[in-house]
Amino acid sequence: MAASLVALNSDTKFIKTISAIVLKGHWAKLLNPNIASSLTSTAIHKVLLNLYKCCHIPSLSCAFFKWAESAVPNYKHSLQSHWTMIHILTKNKHFKSAQNMLEKIALRDFLSTPSVLNALVKIHDDPDGNSHVLSWLVIFYANLKMTQDALQVFDQMRVHNLMPHLHACTVLLNSLAKDRLTDMVWKVYKRMVKLGVVANIHLYNVLIHACCKSSDVDKVEKLLCEMEFKDVRADLFTYNTLIALYCKKGMHYEALAVQDRMEREGISPDIVTYNSLIHGFCREGRMREARRLFRDIKGATPNHVTYTTLIDGYCRANDLEEALRLREVMAAEGLYPGVVTYNSILRKLCEEGRIRDANRLLNEMNEKKIAPDNVTCNTLINAYCKIGDTASAMKVKNRMLEAGLMLDQFTYKALIHGFCKAKEMDIAKELLFGMLDAGFSPSYCSYSWLVDGYCNKNNEEALLKLLDEFVSRGLCVDVSVYRALIRRFCKKEKVDYAQRLFNLMQGNGISGDSVIYTSLAYAYWRAGEPKTCSDILDDMYRRRLMITLKIYRSFSASYAKDNEILDLFWSHVVDRGLMSKHIFKEMQLRNS
Repeated sequence: MAASLVALNSDTKFIKTISAIVLKGHWAKLLNPNIASSLTSTAIHKVLLNLYKCCHIPSLSCAFFKWAESAVPNYKHSLQSHWTMIHILTKNKHFKSAQNMLEKIALRDFLSTPSVLNALVKIHDDPDGNSHVLSWLVIFYANLKMTQDALQVFDQMRVHNLMPHLHACTVLLNSLAKDRLTDMVWKVYKRMVKLGVVANIHLYNVLIHACCKSSDVDKVEKLLCEMEFKDVRADLFTYNTLIALYCKKGMHYEALAVQDRMEREGISPDIVTYNSLIHGFCREGRMREARRLFRDIKGATPNHVTYTTLIDGYCRANDLEEALRLREVMAAEGLYPGVVTYNSILRKLCEEGRIRDANRLLNEMNEKKIAPDNVTCNTLINAYCKIGDTASAMKVKNRMLEAGLMLDQFTYKALIHGFCKAKEMDIAKELLFGMLDAGFSPSYCSYSWLVDGYCNKNNEEALLKLLDEFVSRGLCVDVSVYRALIRRFCKKEKVDYAQRLFNLMQGNGISGDSVIYTSLAYAYWRAGEPKTCSDILDDMYRRRLMITLKIYRSFSASYAKDNEILDLFWSHVVDRGLMSKHIFKEMQLRNS
């Protein structure tokens, strides 16, 4: 006990001696070997605190902090020393310097982990200072899209009952909303309210934006009531987000009502407001209303988005002439069409089979130095594949690569479809492997085209060998591949090949899912083999595999022409307890 007391006194004396030397400005004395060797991270941390307590001049602590790292041999400041220096700067309202220092250490030393933060918060019994520093940390992580780290910091603030800054709350919620983590947005918001955070219009706008992302009209209307109760006035961003949400849901009356309300409250609609309303009408083919709204624009100037939205709307409404006329109006207004505008017109020309005109449009883009994007190239590839001109489709694909564009899943999908239609199965197969190598997962459609292509060439055996090729190329053959192939074989009434694939799948230790079992069972039912169908359904029951509402709807749509046979099959399924009651009720409603 006496020894430890002596050590403590000695340590305190040493800290005071160092502080006195710094106060007098005798920096050279600190390099005395006896002193320098004792300047550990713990000692420096204590000196920083002592200097600030002695004279409350942050510049002196800051000077010593900088000197220690540059002059003491083999020394690097600890997290503890940094944290103390940040607190000293914060206490004296040197916020920018404190934030800069915090950002330098934020990505090291596992700063966001609960144990580290818990220890750091306890160093300084200063709720206001800790609240400042941790709020900055939340903002820093959220802006870097390090959402999990930001959440961990926020949770530590909650644990220590520290009030986060309103701006930190807004930035964190915005980051979660952008990542579409809508459920987490509401959980965090509730926790913020419990901590005493009072939302302002900026925070409410983030919440409304989250509702727009998740298309949640009910929640947005509750938020509006809450804003009204708390006397938080909506601004232009609020109204524009509401209009975008209502238009997205096809609720045009409500969207126009919001426009009326904002005008009554003295907030003039801007071009974003009009663009949302016009887009809402265009996406539903209501071009007369869209055009009327365009003519009624007041206090705002139509921009690229306005004209492109209308041009795309007219193309989708099969009025290419009006779309082309609007493109001329757009250019006359000094707004030159970009790649998105051209893509809308190009898509319509390709849909109508006007490939020559589409190529003229492409040449025009080239003359105007408008670089084609993936949508442009995919539209052309798809058009060529539809008319069986796979050579031209491959030329476009090669030009894409030369231009530095990456092939995406739509490129591969269009090419696979084209080559399968042309019965050039070896190229189609290589494209499928190229798609997998590029990191894309082929959809059911891609596999179904392969099945159709090989069946059209009476070469079903090639599909069974395809799975061996997957393995030889080091690709994983999972249940999704078997599911797609078995489903398509069943659809084409080639149940023998479907069964062989099923046996192969089980032999490789992969268990079938509800879709596979239902496909096989129905294929045997259609083929007039009820006994085999029953055996499959029994096996399905033993494995506790159920037919979900999604599977029921998918099969009902896919085999819509099999009304009577399908209804008998569903009755057979219900008798075996493989469907839940609410699906059975839907089935009864469909049949009534």
